[in-house]
Order: sequence, then structure tokens, then C-alpha cells
Amino acid sequence: MSFFEQIAAALDRDGIESRVNDDTLFVPITSDLEVQFVTIDESIPAAEVYVAAADVDDEDDEFEAVLVSAVFSVEDAVAAVAHHVATDQVVGLLRTLLDGDDDRLADLAFEQDPEEATLLTAEVGDSSSVQVLVTAHNNIPSAHVRFISQDANLDDIVDQAIAEFWDSDTETVLTDDDRRRMFADLYADVQDLRNEVLTLGSFEDFDKLLDVLALVVDRAEDWEDQLAPVDDGYAEYFYSDHLDAFAHDHDEDDEDEEGEEAED
Repeated sequence: MSFFEQIAAALDRDGIESRVNDDTLFVPITSDLEVQFVTIDESIPAAEVYVAAADVDDEDDEFEAVLVSAVFSVEDAVAAVAHHVATDQVVGLLRTLLDGDDDRLADLAFEQDPEEATLLTAEVGDSSSVQVLVTAHNNIPSAHVRFISQDANLDDIVDQAIAEFWDSDTETVLTDDDRRRMFADLYADVQDLRNEVLTLGSFEDFDKLLDVLALVVDRAEDWEDQLAPVDDGYAEYFYSDHLDAFAHDHDEDDEDEEGEEAED
């Protein structure tokens, strides 16, 4: 059997259709996308892998298949197809969540994380959010869901800590950069401490995922009440940890400068 025939047989066992035309094996991923294998050496064997738009006239000047990898075994070829199938499913789910066209998403407005493209967040309840992280580990697409309840008084707590810092009798001299860094660290740490996280599980059934997200919207306010953090009074002294850290850094800098002067 040729390399093409072996790949086609393996894909067929996995229920994936393929067709051969001249020197290319075509594997449809969706109605708009296909993977193409072009054999470059039968003895190794080896084939180049391309991704291309489906149902496009080969004579179209704008048509261009993109080389994405090369495979050297039937197993590699099947894995390459599985990867592109999984990637398409991940992209499809992200598009569904972002577009919000499904009725179950009517009360959710997901936004994409600027650094992690497969992490989406939507506000729910009074001061909470639901996060969906979409992955394709081992070419198995899945969505991991968390409900995050944020203390409704978070901004007030941070403002209080900052105000108390300004009113304190500290002798530590901070630059503008020190202040910005301290306040950013302070806000991040307070946010971490005042957030309560409810892990809702992982889903490979994306239809069930949409049902779960609709349920999250319905239950959000009740969960907020039950997950509300207990007021432990730390706002009065929380800023001091950050101030101590800066004071320690400045002390070390002063010691270094004194040491250099002594050497001179």
C-alpha cells in the first residue's frame, strides 16, 4: 500500500473521510477547511501537510494552501488531522461564546483575555464573573469553567488601605514608581484574598457547557451570598506588609551605597 493508502485507511478506521486527487490526499475538516497531504518520499515515507480553504478552484490566483508541517508515519498523519479537527472545534466554541448567538448565552457577554486567547470571562450576578478556559490537551477539546465571586467592597477596601498609608507616619521615602508598584501589588493581593472561587468542572460536551453557563447566570446571586468572604479586619493593616517590603528594599539600597562609599 502507498503512504496515501495507509493514511486513508487509518483515517477511515477513525471515521474520517478522505479522497485522493493526483498526488494529493484531501481530508475535509469543515465545509470551509481541509488538510492536504502531499507525498514527497515513499521510501521514508514522508509527506508535507497543508491547510487550505475547501471547495476553491485550484486555478484561482488567490488560492494558496499553507504548509504547516511534515509527517513521516501514518500515526503522525492521523495525529495531524486530529490536531486540526480539535483546533477547529476550539475556535468554533470560542466564536460561539463571544458571539453569544445561542439563547442560553443571552445574559452573558464574554470578553477575551488579552494575553490568553482561549480564556474568556463574563460578568454575572452583582460582582462576580464566570471564566471559561478552552484547551485541546491530547487533541481532546474541553472547556474548564470557574465561578469567581469578588467582594463587592473591594475598591473601598483598597481605597481605605491607601488612605491609611498616606495618613501614616512612615519615614520611608517612595518614588512615584514605588507608589505605583505598591498600589498595583496591593490591589492584586487584596483581590486574590477577597475572591472566592467555585470550580464548576471540565466539559467535552459543549452543548452541556452552554446549559451549565445558563445555570450559572441563574445561580450567580445565590452563590455570591454563600461564597462571600468573612470580614477579618485586615484592611486596617494590610498595606503595612507592602510598606515594610519597600522599606526593606530601601534599607538594602542604603547599605549598598554606604558600602560603596566606604570602599572609596
